[in-house]
Amino acid sequence: MTQPSEPIAELIDISKQFGTTQALRGVDLALYPGEIHALVGENGAGKSTLVKLLGGIHRPDTGIIRINGTETELHSPAQSQHLGIAVIHQEPTLFPDLNVAENVFMGRHPRDRFGRVDWKQMYQEVERLLASLDVHLSVYAPVRGLPVADQQLVEIAKALSLDARILIMDEPTAALSPHEVEKLFTITKQLRQRGVAILFVSHRLEEIAELADKLTIMRDGVRVITAPASELTSEEIIRHMVGRELTSLFPKGEAQIGEIVLEVRHLTRKGVFRDVSFQLRHGEILGFSGLVGAGRTEVARVLFGIDRADEGEILIDNQPVRISSPKAAMRHGLAYVPEDRRQQGLVMDFTIAANMTLPIVRQVSKIGGVDRQREHSIATNYSQQLRIRSTGIQQLVKALSGGNQQKVVLAKWLITNPSILILDEPTRGIDIGAKAEVHRIISELAAKGLAIILISSELPEVLAMSDRVLVMHEGHVTGIFERDEADQERVMFAATGQTNREK
Repeated sequence: MTQPSEPIAELIDISKQFGTTQALRGVDLALYPGEIHALVGENGAGKSTLVKLLGGIHRPDTGIIRINGTETELHSPAQSQHLGIAVIHQEPTLFPDLNVAENVFMGRHPRDRFGRVDWKQMYQEVERLLASLDVHLSVYAPVRGLPVADQQLVEIAKALSLDARILIMDEPTAALSPHEVEKLFTITKQLRQRGVAILFVSHRLEEIAELADKLTIMRDGVRVITAPASELTSEEIIRHMVGRELTSLFPKGEAQIGEIVLEVRHLTRKGVFRDVSFQLRHGEILGFSGLVGAGRTEVARVLFGIDRADEGEILIDNQPVRISSPKAAMRHGLAYVPEDRRQQGLVMDFTIAANMTLPIVRQVSKIGGVDRQREHSIATNYSQQLRIRSTGIQQLVKALSGGNQQKVVLAKWLITNPSILILDEPTRGIDIGAKAEVHRIISELAAKGLAIILISSELPEVLAMSDRVLVMHEGHVTGIFERDEADQERVMFAATGQTNREK
């Protein structure tokens, strides 16, 4: 691809500090029309701060921002939008009670000559925008009922209606299925062909390899390297991101597989999943694979007593059990790390110590309140075991990186001394280095005899970390594969409901 001579946006020697934290230090970045520029780095590397500078949320302490060759100060998101910069966040920022067209033109509805909202023109314009993207979406549909993928398409249509020349996509695929990711990539490539400059922020190296023309890697607030994406291997990208060699992203150790600890027979929750059967042994990691909506999380919620099954049987240590609540599940030795750690796994305004000891609050209580000495001892021990990076166990969890927040959730449930651990998307939204750390912890726990169910949408993670892989499609189990049988083709075949593939 021939690069235009002039960048449409340029950041020169940008620095930004928050209190004692140096978020950015002397960063240079240039975005060119018709180019997809990937931005990668561990959590805390400075990516979000850089995005917020371009989005007008923050202002740099030092350095220059040029838009279309003109030195500019971005004072607000509105000014940023006016200059043709649109930001699409991981979680779409739309008005759920308004429809698609109203969201696209929110705050700037077209008017007729009497100053009234020209609804007809608005709906026609949004239909034209969606058609230009080959998106089949009703302009009258309320946003509240749309999946995240369609909400992101509404955001893109909004950006085009603003005549955005610079589109910033911040972790846009985190909550999307493979099919939805493919659709988003097709549209992103269309925008590149139209001359839009795209800044694509992602943790997923396979996406960067497929989509990006250029790559900038950041570490500790500093730009480490900018290069054509095709010139860097995954290993080189990881090394630049973490500042060291990772011996293995998936450090799966050998574990002694023991007796059956959990058996599920014909478990059914009507309208959600049905006839699910499997066994789980001490020291085993059983991977749950499948496309979004396959029913994996729903099975986990029933096992942990959040939801009730309509039919079927659960046996623990060969004894039938009735799990009617999370409290009952914990009594039977189960622990569940949920998919959404911020909403379901943590109390963000609590300290590390308070979050860790929530499931055993009675054990750390005394007359008049909490036994701080016991709480401190337990939290310190697990913080050291899991290598949680913090200023101390009294730090609020909302101030931690995503990877360290995930370690706090893990610690919170390991403190209950479970025999069965259910992990739902344990590495979603965390950086490469933190993923390797979480994988190390999972492997060590299995080696100690813990039975683990690992639910993940990342197939390489499931294949690398699992002793067996259970595959679901639309609420059914469509395959269970031993480690040496499981490969990407076989698992994806089962995940799409093709159960009669010839071996």
